Amino acid sequence: MKRLLAVLATCAMVLGLTALLSPQAVAATGCKVDYTVTNQWQGGFQAAVRITNLGASVSGWTLKTTMPDAGQKVVQGWNATWSQSGTTVTAGNADHNRTLATGASADLGFVGSFTGANPKPTAFTLNGVACTGSVDGPPTPPDQGGDTPVHINGQLHVCGTNLCNQYNRPIQLRGMSTHGLQWFSGCYNSASLDALANDWHADLLRTAMYVQEGGYETDPAGYTNRVNNLVDMAEARGMYALIDFHTLTPGDPNYNLSRAKTFFASVAARNAAKKNVIYEIANEPNGVSWSAIKSYAEQVIPVIRAADPDAVVVVGTRGWSSLGVSDGSNESEIVSNPVNATNIMYAFHFYAASHKDNYRTTVSRAAAALPLFVTEFGTVSATGGGAMDQASTTAWLDLLDRLKISYANWTYSDADESSAAFKPGTCDGTDYSSSGVLTGSGTLLKNRISTPDNFPTS
Repeated sequence: MKRLLAVLATCAMVLGLTALLSPQAVAATGCKVDYTVTNQWQGGFQAAVRITNLGASVSGWTLKTTMPDAGQKVVQGWNATWSQSGTTVTAGNADHNRTLATGASADLGFVGSFTGANPKPTAFTLNGVACTGSVDGPPTPPDQGGDTPVHINGQLHVCGTNLCNQYNRPIQLRGMSTHGLQWFSGCYNSASLDALANDWHADLLRTAMYVQEGGYETDPAGYTNRVNNLVDMAEARGMYALIDFHTLTPGDPNYNLSRAKTFFASVAARNAAKKNVIYEIANEPNGVSWSAIKSYAEQVIPVIRAADPDAVVVVGTRGWSSLGVSDGSNESEIVSNPVNATNIMYAFHFYAASHKDNYRTTVSRAAAALPLFVTEFGTVSATGGGAMDQASTTAWLDLLDRLKISYANWTYSDADESSAAFKPGTCDGTDYSSSGVLTGSGTLLKNRISTPDNFPTS
């Protein structure tokens, strides 16, 4: 997300990437590796590696190198299965990048540690064949063409009360939120994300990573990897990725402060070079004061900024991210006591059948003073069920369009509830767009999201 840091003279642990070969794997006939250090600190660093297959298509690959210094170790990697034996480091293909067609690339990365010297790797092999391409310079980002949201808008930032693009012009992102990854991971695959990007024409995928309820706290490394994989899948399709630290029960985000620092330190370091990532640090604070939420934010945001100073961060608000309205308050407590940080926005959530004119009035007024992002909303009641309220949903979306407030709808899933975009069982198939699989809510949202964005570029 932020610009790649300059490669320090002493940087770079030898990346030994090798993928586990399957019986179907075949020898490569030519390859190139682009290697860069994207961040470095005392005793550790982060590196990005792009493998480009210059030969015949391979199904199953291994990239391998030898670390020049015995003190260099791989700590954690992504987009491959990593191992190390002595100074030899190997990383095996993941399921989603197993096949490398002629000219195709795979982007990998890792966090490493080192003692003493930390020299660059000088030789790589792909399936045993030497990669003779350059190992210097940053990896080339995926070529998305000229019409995807990320390609057009680039790195986002907050200007005034708006979310702005690389041309410093206000924009609105429109997209969908996942359901809990612990329950509906089968809904988020190549076919469903292709549909979201190409048929729905969405700008944004929000990844709802529950912390409790069988989520992150049960397997921090596993859920972190799931989030990172979805970031990559969104990036490959030119969509922005909103990483949602989905705290709900308990409602005080400070309960998860230590977990939040660990999680955001990891994902911010790993995704710092990307332009498509936005961080939502607390989903729906509830039963807690604004001062407590503010304190949490002012401890978590610096963790993100340390790795990714350019990131847009979204802060949850009181009363289930209602700007306090659901607790009988309003935006004035935030306006008079804002979070002490820059490049941030404030979350607002609504469910159209439950939250109507008084909520819309608050948003209309608050938008003149605060940068708002509707990171979650539903077309139904606040329970996630009941009948879709089309009139209230339309009134909400018209308001958000007029104010250029970005939004993500709950949910891009086949949950057995009326807020879901798909009918139950849809995620067992490959169709995520036709009228036969969409619920009433899904039909309404697809029709709204798929209209042209008209992002300004001058």
